Amino acid sequence: MKILVPDTIELDLDELTSAGNEAVVYAVDKPIPSGHRDAEVLVVWRNTSENLADAAHGMPHLKLVQTLAAGPDSVLAAGFADHVAITSGRSLHDGPVAEHALALVLAAIRRLDVLLESQRDSTWNAPYNAAQSDPSTEQLYTLDGANVTIWGFGSIAGRLAPLLHALGAKVTGVASSGGERYGFPVVPADDLPEVLRTTDVLISILPATAETADALNDAILEALPSTAIFVNVGRGATVDEDALVAALQQGRLRAAALDVTKEEPLPSGSKLWSAPNLILTPHVAGNRPKGAAKLVTANIQALGEGRPLTNQVAG
Repeated sequence: MKILVPDTIELDLDELTSAGNEAVVYAVDKPIPSGHRDAEVLVVWRNTSENLADAAHGMPHLKLVQTLAAGPDSVLAAGFADHVAITSGRSLHDGPVAEHALALVLAAIRRLDVLLESQRDSTWNAPYNAAQSDPSTEQLYTLDGANVTIWGFGSIAGRLAPLLHALGAKVTGVASSGGERYGFPVVPADDLPEVLRTTDVLISILPATAETADALNDAILEALPSTAIFVNVGRGATVDEDALVAALQQGRLRAAALDVTKEEPLPSGSKLWSAPNLILTPHVAGNRPKGAAKLVTANIQALGEGRPLTNQVAG
């Protein structure tokens, strides 16, 4: 088989090429070269929407599209034929995203954004010192004893939840169905409003789907205590950004931290830049898929042998 490999990542596919397959590197921001439109496998990582649309309509022999992103939304939206198998990079980003989520949670809880502003102003922030040491505000500045709700309890949450638990947090997951996952209680999405009433930290790891568009809306924000913190390391499409900014401006939410936004790069005129008590990072939680070559190799071998594919989401 001919395998097209993106120029945005180095993959060790020696096992595949030694078995007679051909691996060809292509540019993710240009049309697929005419000489390689006969490829049967397309590996995707940080491709432009134009490149994906071109591949979807100009590669008649395509059998598999393997995205290395945890969320396959951009590939699913490109218009690949129904017979083309699409597999995601679920689990490849679990460690890095869990680390970044924890960093954002701690930064927001400890209000490192406020302290960094003081550092830039060469100011020893005595009011902050007094506030965080006041017995009446103790729970605001620590994860120890905090109720943390993880919205979208998949494999990333499976890495993140034990880290939060180790720091003393009580972790509850929210997913399409309830039960227990990775040793933590998970409630169905219908129970989210009730859980939010006692949530100190809400972490969203939701995928971008038609059902999750603007999932964090004004009603959800109203259900949270005004002392709560919101962190999003999932997808920007899941947040009503106007509602979030309004909640921050009106003091109905203590703080928020976003690694993803609806439009990326975030335009300079976005209200998010100037929203109070908001930490922004430029979609850097993942960007380093771990074990990508192993997943690509396994799925291509499974394709050739007619076995089930890992992380198949369509086709």
